[in-house]
Amino acid sequence: MTAPPHRNTTSSGLARVYVAAARLLHVPPEGYVGLLGLAPEHLNDDLCRTPTSTVVRLAELATARAPWTMLSLALAKESRFGALGAWDYLVPSAPTPLEGLRDASACFASVGDPSTDALGISEDGRQITVGHVNQADVAYEAGNAISAYALGVYLQRLSSAVQRDLVPLRVTLAAETPRRHDSLIELFGTRAIEFEAPVSSLTFLASDLEGPNPAAQPGLSAVLKRHAEQTLAASVPLHDWLDLFRAALASAYEESTPTLAAVARRMAAGTRTVQRRLEEHGTTWNGELDSLRRSHVTRLLRGTGLGVDRVAARTGYADARTLRRAVKRWYGTTPAALRRGPLPRARQP
Repeated sequence: MTAPPHRNTTSSGLARVYVAAARLLHVPPEGYVGLLGLAPEHLNDDLCRTPTSTVVRLAELATARAPWTMLSLALAKESRFGALGAWDYLVPSAPTPLEGLRDASACFASVGDPSTDALGISEDGRQITVGHVNQADVAYEAGNAISAYALGVYLQRLSSAVQRDLVPLRVTLAAETPRRHDSLIELFGTRAIEFEAPVSSLTFLASDLEGPNPAAQPGLSAVLKRHAEQTLAASVPLHDWLDLFRAALASAYEESTPTLAAVARRMAAGTRTVQRRLEEHGTTWNGELDSLRRSHVTRLLRGTGLGVDRVAARTGYADARTLRRAVKRWYGTTPAALRRGPLPRARQP
């Protein structure tokens, strides 16, 4: 089974949180500005997916300058409501905080990397435990900070949902006991923190999470989940040079009909260099542009009610007839059939 293209990446919103925390802890920027995915045009583009390795490296650099407990608090402080996109609104918009957590767990990939981390929920009578699964060793400080931060964000979003400061019955962390943990007491609002536990988790009274959300809006959860799924499907994961090229092409495409020269300028490279690198990756300029157009056309036909003429105009085709020929070449069908039925497999060029 082929791994999802967003595997080993996180949202750019999450990457921005890590960069902000690194600045807060005075990590020298020369240590991270060159990391893949941190160029401004990628970091500030919500459709770009930052390599998980970049985010982890930021955490490592931060824990080299400050205790991991301070990093977890700094990350949480930089995760203001809305910083993580649509995912942030899933918990408070659901009928109950518990249902919102389940929605957040189902959409975890829209913000984090499900190949390394996960949100788990277990119910035991009058208590509900929210766990953060991370395979890092208990002595790995960057991993400890990430797990504690994740729990802190869950607590923040739950508190936003119920419109009061929730205090967990207990906190467990799969981390070695730190020399001091004042930052964690501030993060979780309790001293009931257990270290060197099997898993990192928060435990609440079931009654705290099963009551109605004061700001719940019927139907909004479904819209948010669909938006998160569509954003993930349209995202550009940055794994290597080809991903950077595709991000630059997509950005240029959003502004106008892109040219090779315009995309090369965005990448601070010459056109011959870009063409050579594309050949090294087994592709071409025309092939990449056609693939991007196919993706955009498919998304507009299946996700909007725009007529074929409007879709053609918005995707760089001269008219509806030209667009119909392209759809026939890609899928062997018509725009109307593509809009109505299951998505067919794209033909190989």
